[in-house]
Amino acid sequence: MRGIGYWLDKRQALCPGKEAVVDGPRRLTYGQLNQRVNRLCGALAGLGLKRGQRLGMLSYNCLEYVEVIMATAKLGLVLVPLNWRLTAAELGFILGDSGTGALVFDPQLEKLAGEIRASVALETMVVLGSQALPGALPYETLLAGQAPGDPQPAQPPDLDTPHIIMYTAGTTGKPKGAVLSQGASLYNALNLHLDMGFSTGDRDLLVLPMFHIGGIGLFTLPMLYVGGTVVIQRAFDPLECLRLLEAEDISLFFAVPAIFLMLIQHPQFKAGAFGKARVVMSGGAPLPVNLVKQYHQAGIVLQQGFGMSEAAPSIATLGKDQALTKAGSIGRALFHVEARIVDPQGLPLGPEQVGELAIRGPNLMQGYWNRPQATAEAFSGGWFHTGDLARMDQDGDLYIVDRKKDMFISGGENVYPAEVEDAIYELPAVAEAAVIGVADPKWGEVGKALVKIKPGLDLGQDELLAHLAGRLAKYKIPKSVVFIEALPRNAAGKVLKNALKERYA
Repeated sequence: MRGIGYWLDKRQALCPGKEAVVDGPRRLTYGQLNQRVNRLCGALAGLGLKRGQRLGMLSYNCLEYVEVIMATAKLGLVLVPLNWRLTAAELGFILGDSGTGALVFDPQLEKLAGEIRASVALETMVVLGSQALPGALPYETLLAGQAPGDPQPAQPPDLDTPHIIMYTAGTTGKPKGAVLSQGASLYNALNLHLDMGFSTGDRDLLVLPMFHIGGIGLFTLPMLYVGGTVVIQRAFDPLECLRLLEAEDISLFFAVPAIFLMLIQHPQFKAGAFGKARVVMSGGAPLPVNLVKQYHQAGIVLQQGFGMSEAAPSIATLGKDQALTKAGSIGRALFHVEARIVDPQGLPLGPEQVGELAIRGPNLMQGYWNRPQATAEAFSGGWFHTGDLARMDQDGDLYIVDRKKDMFISGGENVYPAEVEDAIYELPAVAEAAVIGVADPKWGEVGKALVKIKPGLDLGQDELLAHLAGRLAKYKIPKSVVFIEALPRNAAGKVLKNALKERYA
């Protein structure tokens, strides 16, 4: 079957005048979007980019991000979305690890792009807009020089063609790239369509950053599949979000719990902003039951969903009719997803027994980029092991009990303590360090660092945090530091994180 780039060709044939993407004052129909994407295909091919090569995207949410996603799909290129909240060193690792030689970037991120280029060999750089920058070709000028017709690559992509490498932080401190095929995005769209009944009349408000799989799969690509409309918010702002919800007649809205908290706590919050919304869903972090109740009291059904980068991303959703009565559950696996709870040997467990959530289905990644061992471990026994401890009740609804590893989620962003600890250990005064996630009313969880200082040396909290500021993204930096005499360890020397959480969380 043809790849997902074909969606735009089909949409241009079926509904060329239907509104596809809204980005501020810019509004494109499916016919206009497809023609711009075709021009971009010609431009990228003209720059020498060939099937299988990687293209990095460093940008805030915008119309062009959608165009790049679809152009890479049409050409068989592999998109590497880049988190602009990371440091140049962190992004440099991702580009180097993925072998990315071309970068499209937002002019407002010129400084960061320049820092990256100083450390990574990039053969091609394209800046969004029509103004050239040193070493970067202007996006609009490239498009203007191309024809709007179908690019017709010699080897048309199919559903098995790799399309996106979504980097997810690794427990050893180095991120690894989940390789998502074009078929994974198709089945993600099918899963959500079957679950929520998407249609051409739906209008989705995109507030999650598109460097996250949530920004792409919830619900940008599914909207292009069914012929709906994607309304883009460049970067989340609660007041502008409330305005767009109402002004654009938004029917679908997905966000992380921190966003829902900021919205309902805003002085100008009004339930009427959600008046046309038929799906209001949270994911990316545990959804507090109290927040579900607050939205219920405002007359808004706030549903819980569950997914991950490796699943493109959707795995399970809790139905609207149970959003309140079963608050705390992530619901049931979507139509083209199988889920079960397994013991350490991979054997299935019965109802109410806690084990690891394992899944399988055509929406799953092909593997981790250049990580055969990590891939084999993740797919042990033919099932993908999520690393989440969960249970299934008698009705078949799933509940996430705890994360198997030490990762915690801050404002929808995964934070892996090992990476933070490695950076803390760079300080000469540090003898021992451990980072745990602690509850936070705004972000869900934030980091707390437990640090032992070497005898005769001195180190303060401000100095430690200042050291991290130049090395890690802001959301990874602990919000507090506790200086202790020693870390609790077991007989094998492993730090007992549970003991730290019991005492300091």
